[in-house]
Amino acid sequence: MRGSNPILLVEDDQVDVMTVQRALKDLKVTNSLDIAGDGEQALAHLRDPKNKKPCVILLDISMPRMNGIEFLRIAKQDKKLRQIPVVVLTSSKEEQDKVDSFDLGVAGYIVKPVAYQDFIEGMKTIDMYWTLSELPLNG
Repeated sequence: MRGSNPILLVEDDQVDVMTVQRALKDLKVTNSLDIAGDGEQALAHLRDPKNKKPCVILLDISMPRMNGIEFLRIAKQDKKLRQIPVVVLTSSKEEQDKVDSFDLGVAGYIVKPVAYQDFIEGMKTIDMYWTLSELPLNG
């Protein structure tokens, strides 16, 4: 990913967290990975001035307390958070989740592949896109 800012993974499933960690390591992505277990933790993390702003947020939809759609509704209304790119990385194939996500300004929606090699290819694409993508200086 571009720059030294961390990636924020918003994910409650520990197996999926470990899969993302492994994929980023295998792809030699050097950005650190911050992890939040749900939308509430993610908002608290993003609003904490001690934390560096992420270059991208990888967001699950199905989580306890505050799911991904609820998180997006709040984050995309916040002037300090709305320009952070969000890629939904979820097991949800629900059409309404896709519609709601794009209505709320996500940059992409990827259904988590079951096979690790397919997951690696998805993560490689995300990495390549955000490495090439130009973001606003204060975005």
